[in-house]
Amino acid sequence: MLSLVRKLYKDKNYTMSLYIGCAAFFGLRVSDTKRLTWSMLLNDDTFSIIEQKTQKNRTIKINPDFQNHIRKCYTALGITNPDTYCFISQKHTVFSTQRLNVILKDIKEQYKIKNIDHFSNHSLRKCFGRKVVEMSAENSEMALIKLSELFNHSSVNVTRRYLGLRQEELLNTYDCLDFS
Repeated sequence: MLSLVRKLYKDKNYTMSLYIGCAAFFGLRVSDTKRLTWSMLLNDDTFSIIEQKTQKNRTIKINPDFQNHIRKCYTALGITNPDTYCFISQKHTVFSTQRLNVILKDIKEQYKIKNIDHFSNHSLRKCFGRKVVEMSAENSEMALIKLSELFNHSSVNVTRRYLGLRQEELLNTYDCLDFS
């Protein structure tokens, strides 16, 4: 995802570079990602949002390197009012979920993304979760517990299923068998 974020920025597609970065770094649902404002992302290294689906408060910490990317996008887009939403279409409205999915599908084609079957808003949230688990390989169970809380899932098993880890673990069982 990071490579894609950088390529989109290099190709001057600042809005989608920022959108994919926010979705992949924050693990928010699309309904919440679309409501981000520039001031939320630029004024501090954390921000809070009340999730639309759960109505629960969630605090997000912004990675310092990613915040630099946010600032670059802000400048490149020539934003003058930091209280505006970050993801505004050419029609001057917040992108719809459906439109974002169409754009992501086009990006998948344009940038020849092959390792993700269905590149959508939802896959960006899952990308966040899978990255957290991968980076915590020595203690993936603790990572799943944290993700379960971040995602507001009812249990770790729901999070495991959500990320497709259970099926992956079961399929890896077959790799343990030796044919020699």
